[in-house]
Amino acid sequence: MKIEDKIVSSVISGLKALYGQDVPEKMVQVQKTKKEFEGHLTLVVFPFLKMSKKGPEQTAQEIGEYLSANESAVAAFNVIKGFLNLTIASDTWIELLNEIQADKQYGLTEATENSPLVMIEYSSPNTNKPLHLGHVRNNLLGKALANIMAANGNKVVKTNIVNDRGIHICKSMLAWKKYGNGETPESTGKKGDHLVGDYYVAFDKHYKAEIAALIEKGMSKEEAEAASPLMQEAREMLVQWEAGDPQVRALWTMMNNWVYAGFDETYRKMGVDFDKIYYESETYLEGKEKVMEGLEKGFLYRKEDGSVWADLTAEGLDHKLLLRADGTSVYMTQDIGTAKLRFADYPIDKMIYVVGNEQNYHFQVLSILLDKLGFEWGKGLVHFSYGMVELPEGKMKSREGTVVDADDLVEEMITTAKETSQELGKLDGLTPEEAENIARVVGLGALKYFILKVDARKNMTFNPKESIDFNGNTGPFIQYTYARIQSVLRKAAEAGIVIPEEIPTGIELNEKEEGLIQMVAEFTAVVKQAGEDYSPSVIANYTYELVKEYNQFYHDYSILREENEAVKIFRIALSVNVAKVVCLGMGLLGIEVPSRM
Repeated sequence: MKIEDKIVSSVISGLKALYGQDVPEKMVQVQKTKKEFEGHLTLVVFPFLKMSKKGPEQTAQEIGEYLSANESAVAAFNVIKGFLNLTIASDTWIELLNEIQADKQYGLTEATENSPLVMIEYSSPNTNKPLHLGHVRNNLLGKALANIMAANGNKVVKTNIVNDRGIHICKSMLAWKKYGNGETPESTGKKGDHLVGDYYVAFDKHYKAEIAALIEKGMSKEEAEAASPLMQEAREMLVQWEAGDPQVRALWTMMNNWVYAGFDETYRKMGVDFDKIYYESETYLEGKEKVMEGLEKGFLYRKEDGSVWADLTAEGLDHKLLLRADGTSVYMTQDIGTAKLRFADYPIDKMIYVVGNEQNYHFQVLSILLDKLGFEWGKGLVHFSYGMVELPEGKMKSREGTVVDADDLVEEMITTAKETSQELGKLDGLTPEEAENIARVVGLGALKYFILKVDARKNMTFNPKESIDFNGNTGPFIQYTYARIQSVLRKAAEAGIVIPEEIPTGIELNEKEEGLIQMVAEFTAVVKQAGEDYSPSVIANYTYELVKEYNQFYHDYSILREENEAVKIFRIALSVNVAKVVCLGMGLLGIEVPSRM
């Protein structure tokens, strides 16, 4: 039983005994005592002044005396104005630690048969180029959010929609056909997504050269763009693709497969996965069908040029295009089609889209349209909207000179982690394989933690060097503390110390020890809050605060050199449970913790 619940229950009994009143639970507010005051938990007494017919100090004093006499968990109390600060007895903290120790998955709730099904869409790459820094933030947020929703007792389906068709895909296909000389990932030794990305860049280069040549002949920029033979060919290729031309489709399949192989490798490195992948090429026709249904039902309308629109002025928005005059679909149509297929595949209770904040308006519109089209979760869909991520100027420019490539970033992180760890002597005495693995775990941990500790809604600058610092609010600092605890536990085991299943009560704890147990116990509430707020940063920052507190304790008190045997065993058990919660917390963020460093 949580200590807070124990106190609330005793306060209710006390109010009945003192003032003859029955009080509902929600009227009793117990919170963590502020750092500047003595005590662990604070009761707000203002709600009880009417029944006590006394001032706040006297009421708090009376309730404090009642609790001291009748609740063994309360060791002492003090009154500050209308607040009753309670000091919790050492034995009660040890009992709480025993409860935490007994639960291997402390703080996490397993889904049951009747749990709601939450679907989370993230990644959403295009098959004309590799994943970039923006995708990194998207993937890490999506995966962490999926873990957090599952830890709150939901069934979770992780899904991806791949934008695998359209003019941008045709651009890289056409460039390869024209300038590729039959190159393949095998013949060049290049990852498939990078190879295809190179041709997307090549298209752009040739197109710009064409425009420049036409402008030189006296055309305006607009005329030149309209007259560009290369762009006309790309458009022609898209029409052929839509018509199912066998040669165009074969080229499309081959190049997309190169890209998927490349994506899979990047996803594997980042520790990201999906339960089900949808492809725009399979969903856009479904979307058109749903739009036609909306047209029949009369809440969509057709303009004279044949285009189909939604009038959302009644909802405070404007008119939204759903099908172009030539019958081709837009992103919104595809999203409606994808929703239709997903709803047929899964009994979705809640749908979360992890998409950047530049799409806020898109999801407002999508929510209204899905609701009108009869999707039960349409109205309540969640757009998990996140900000842009940039690098400090001059760091890691990519091939295009603007976008940072995800693979390059991951490689750079692992290399930097290796160099930093070597300088600090953290790889001494490890085999080359162990050293490589530590560099991977630390490099990826640094990247993931640095991105996930920031409130997702904010724009952020990712600083690779800063993220691999072994001090401060970083992944490596947390990983190093975890490894340090494992080292203590190995030494304890070598000395033949066995942690009993139940840690005996009867020892006097110091303030740091009580504070640590209180912090570890908060993990349950933190996981719940992260789920309610859709916020991985809540977990990240809690884990950092816990580790900081533990390091302070480790610095101030001996563990293995402690002479009192009972205190030594308690401190080792406390260390075990801090490490367990650190491991669970980092696990929710998709971050590994090494047992040696």
